Amino acid sequence: MGTARHLGKPVPAIGGERARRRHANDRLHSRQGAPLGNGRKRGEQKQAIGRSRGGRNTKIHALADVKGRLIAILLTGGEAHDCPVAKRLIHRVKPAKRMMGDKAYDSAELREELDKRGTKPVIPNRSNRKQPFRFNKRLYKLRWRVESAFNRLKDFRRIATRYDRLARNYLASVCLVAALVWWI
Repeated sequence: MGTARHLGKPVPAIGGERARRRHANDRLHSRQGAPLGNGRKRGEQKQAIGRSRGGRNTKIHALADVKGRLIAILLTGGEAHDCPVAKRLIHRVKPAKRMMGDKAYDSAELREELDKRGTKPVIPNRSNRKQPFRFNKRLYKLRWRVESAFNRLKDFRRIATRYDRLARNYLASVCLVAALVWWI
């Protein structure tokens, strides 16, 4: 029976080395049971799926040109904030004269980053900002072009309702639709 029950030496032809490493009782095997994790499914972070008020969803972050055509696109989970992703997006394109954004992009770090690149921010101030910045309200009224670009993306059902499991497939669909919308 082997060394597990302390009844003698294991028989060399039966089991050998493998029999000695086993537990005396197979129910106590160290690798059995549910994996110890933090309660989420594996790979959700990598697939740009996140939790927000509406449930699990994906956020599309994009930069658009003057005509409302998308030129840089990134995906994040639904709980991601806009400012850190905006920094990544602006490094993907050439510096522009101005950048428009809504109040979610009002941060000192993003404004500093835009100043380094020689871009003037057209971003309204949040209500809790202690030192408000000036911005061109006339130019800010043209932000509807960016919103209409997102609305054209959402006209495609595959984009509006994410059917793809993998983020790379969903991003490919978004890029394909953005290319189609570019020419329409």
